[in-house]
Amino acid sequence: MSQLKKVRGFQDIYGEDAKKYRYVVETARKIFERYNFEEIILPFVEDVSLFIRSVGEETDIIQKEMYVFEDRGGRKVALRPEGTASAVRAYIEEGLYAKGGYQKLFYEGAMFRYERPQAGRYRQFHQIGAEIFGVDTPLADAELIKMVRDILDSLKIDVRLEINSLGDFESRKLYVEKLKSFLKERENLLCDDCRKRIERNPLRVLDCKIEECKRATEDAPVILDFLSERSMERFEKLKEYLTGLGIDYRINPRLVRGLDYYTDTVFEFITDKIGAQGTVAAGGRYDTLVKQLGGPDTPALGFAAGVERLILLVENLPEEKPVVVVIPLITDFNLESLKTAEMLRKLGIKTELILKEGSLKSRMKLANKLKGSFVIFVSEKPELKDMMTGEQEVFDNLDDLVEVLKSRLS
Repeated sequence: MSQLKKVRGFQDIYGEDAKKYRYVVETARKIFERYNFEEIILPFVEDVSLFIRSVGEETDIIQKEMYVFEDRGGRKVALRPEGTASAVRAYIEEGLYAKGGYQKLFYEGAMFRYERPQAGRYRQFHQIGAEIFGVDTPLADAELIKMVRDILDSLKIDVRLEINSLGDFESRKLYVEKLKSFLKERENLLCDDCRKRIERNPLRVLDCKIEECKRATEDAPVILDFLSERSMERFEKLKEYLTGLGIDYRINPRLVRGLDYYTDTVFEFITDKIGAQGTVAAGGRYDTLVKQLGGPDTPALGFAAGVERLILLVENLPEEKPVVVVIPLITDFNLESLKTAEMLRKLGIKTELILKEGSLKSRMKLANKLKGSFVIFVSEKPELKDMMTGEQEVFDNLDDLVEVLKSRLS
């Protein structure tokens, strides 16, 4: 019988990467809570129309990348390719807008897209993300960007920030017409995908990574030249806030993001350390999406970051707690060893009870492999061994041993 293997584009996260995964997620969680965001846990499966209506029918996600299937009830559903649409659906369906004021939500979990696997990009990948509903000020844009910066700084990840404004829909309508005319004149210089995008999604041509398309659109019209007075004012205010917060940024007029729902502010945090796919966190404002999906007219903004890409960039994990290994010298002391391990764990001490039987030599070898800092030998009189110095001490009772151990671990 042939060996079963994981499906291409999916991965097992274990060992050092699992530790980095948990470190990334927990670091983000602490900062979300510091900014007073509340967690929302979203379903993996949604009605496929949610993503078509929100992400945009002509986007690559809908055209090429979604995992879509029919369930046993005949419903056409999709594995979620991103989190914002689900968060908006929940905001509407659960009536969160009825609470008044504004809502700040964060989430983490798996997303699914059928795309070519590469460094930091898989068909099942994980994101952390946050959304703010009910605020229409550049102050919110600046604070969201600052929160993302805080997360990346806490992880000691070196990135640059790029920002742009896509304007309101009136601004974009004027710009798109001008851009279409420009692209039609260069159509023969564009890749097949970009030729199709001219009518369906011309902004995405500016985001194409193929060098021929980049060269062909070098002198394309700039969207910032088409912003309405209102959109320009809010973009200027955002820049003022970022400067005041000491956040360096670069304006990138070609930054459009790949989803149809964005309006006004868009941003990306980018690294040069993982190849062409260097965006590690990105987001922006989507002031019309809630209404578009059947909710009240609600301004909103958010971001998401790919955990797998962050894992690639995390160099040093925090120092792990020392491990105390418990070894019963003979099987008669197995129960006492269980009780000893339980006592240590209740005290918050990271404890490994050696579960395998064998010679003391083999179990000490295992204690070394487990990187034990101290070993407790359980017998009539318990013994404590410091694995660093080799010093070994006998105690009359376990309580005395534990007091000494606590002092050495502190």
